[in-house]
Amino acid sequence: MTVPDGASDCPTLFLIAGEPSGDALGARLMAATKRLTGGKIRFVGIGGERMTAEGLVSLFPMAELTLFGIFELLPHLPNLIRRIDQTVAEIIRSRPDVVVGIDSPGFTLRVARKVRAAAPAIPLVHYVAPTVWAWKPGRAAKYAAIYDHLLAVLPFEPPYFEKEGLPCTFVGHSVVEGGAGKGDGAAFRQRHGLAATDRVVAVLPGSRKGEVSRLLPDFRATLDLLRPAHADLVAVVPTVATVRDRVAAAIADWPVRTVLVEGDSEKYDAFAAAEVALAASGTVALELALARLPTVIAYRLNPVTVALYRRLIRVKYVNLVNLMLDRMLVPELLQQECRPGRLAEEVGRLLDDPAARRKQIDGVVEVACWLGQGDVPPSERAARTVLAVVSQHRSTTPQEGNP
Repeated sequence: MTVPDGASDCPTLFLIAGEPSGDALGARLMAATKRLTGGKIRFVGIGGERMTAEGLVSLFPMAELTLFGIFELLPHLPNLIRRIDQTVAEIIRSRPDVVVGIDSPGFTLRVARKVRAAAPAIPLVHYVAPTVWAWKPGRAAKYAAIYDHLLAVLPFEPPYFEKEGLPCTFVGHSVVEGGAGKGDGAAFRQRHGLAATDRVVAVLPGSRKGEVSRLLPDFRATLDLLRPAHADLVAVVPTVATVRDRVAAAIADWPVRTVLVEGDSEKYDAFAAAEVALAASGTVALELALARLPTVIAYRLNPVTVALYRRLIRVKYVNLVNLMLDRMLVPELLQQECRPGRLAEEVGRLLDDPAARRKQIDGVVEVACWLGQGDVPPSERAARTVLAVVSQHRSTTPQEGNP
């Protein structure tokens, strides 16, 4: 918790992040609210290393919530239920001025539902609107019944929720604040002893244990297939703390020289040094687009999980860049297509064909504008909205002092 000296009446924000992308959003939100309030703000809740760096003492390790998929989740369900109850109890005890759930609806929505039932006066905000335009449109009404305000990262999302009576503010995508397009490739090559002739492929297997375990064997085999035609190939693998040890063990015997890096600065410098990326589907795909790095997207889930989801999905693509452009600019190799032969074919095409690389680079130019790149950072827009909710709450609720 951050508690400014002599500021017992500071508003308290209870923040909940459940995975690294949410941790990044939360950290930027925290930094923006501190700037806007002159530091007169308190933070409690759940977060990772980035939110910790901004002053949060997490209620429990965020890594416990980094789960995805029905069958991946089941073994951890008892602990998840316990953590939900623990979080709800702490919110009710501390009576924050607002609770901000950041993505991770499997956890944050369940917490919000229980808080709404037990303490309806506590304002509830959700950061990152659910993709009702992609699947399960009925979620818009579900969110409207629970939350007081929604923060959307895409410009076309608010109408889906406003028609259900839920105030929704487009704040932009925080990925534009991360510096993905400002890496120093020359410095990266010098730091890691890479020659000017080395051809660097950024390999990004994800931030969840399940996806890392599923994708890394295929990524290794892909590099093995590429090696005969690209003797100067170097793989750079950016990772995060939650899966670092697992990734390090998996890449120890890769068939090409492999460099493991951690942290945003190293990741963005790696993007600048690379010619091509092979990446798990997720927020990193947007970072790669902002970095103008030609990419192949890969993903695989448990087949039963996919069978259940497939009946509900209403979009043609999983990569947000392709969704926003409404065309397949960035190759997506999913499920059965996510195999070494196909991956090597697409990555090899980008390595060998400058025109194919240029087509991707030119195609993502307008995406940055749609993500909210401009004069006001998305985190500041989000912070202003959250603080407005706090102000409204305080103006209508007698203050008894925060613990």
